[in-house]
Amino acid sequence: MPKLSARAQWAAHLRGGSTGKSSNQPVSVTLSGAPFKGIVLGIDPSLRGTGLAIIEFPGTGESLYIASETVNPKRGSNLPECLGEIARAVERFIDRYAPVNIAVEETIYVQNFRTAQKLGAARGAAIGEAARRQLPVFEYSPLRIKQAVVGYGRASKEQVARQMSGLLGLKTELAFDEADAAAVAVCHAFTHGRTLTLG
Repeated sequence: MPKLSARAQWAAHLRGGSTGKSSNQPVSVTLSGAPFKGIVLGIDPSLRGTGLAIIEFPGTGESLYIASETVNPKRGSNLPECLGEIARAVERFIDRYAPVNIAVEETIYVQNFRTAQKLGAARGAAIGEAARRQLPVFEYSPLRIKQAVVGYGRASKEQVARQMSGLLGLKTELAFDEADAAAVAVCHAFTHGRTLTLG
């Protein structure tokens, strides 16, 4: 069996799955550096279903769920109306929870040009509001996000939602767009926090 990356091993360990070692062999965890500390607003942008999630990282290695929301513009809303609703929702979350960083999922590759334009516009509305507040914005590819939180870059939305429920200690799973947004926030903390190695 090929050796898994440290993040993949950690994700497998959290799921209670295989880490690339035999199940009867103890796994040692080595952490170096300080864990990420602060509140992060994760954003999964989409014109018709933008996910927002506020996750707090108290600096102890924990991920604490604070709030989430899916921005669903009314059916029939035109492009400017949708973008305005996304920007207002981001503004509201920033005002209410005072995140220190904004983490945004990058646009996935799409063959349809019009779809790509709409996704780009949705991202622009969210990022523009964060930039207007002079908050640092960090962008992550879907592949990287899934690798960070699930350990598998092609994980399904169901797998991401299930994993985020476990990582955040939630009794119920978040809506897909909100789970994706929470995953972006957690990916950011993993990326900028301490390094983990499984022995």
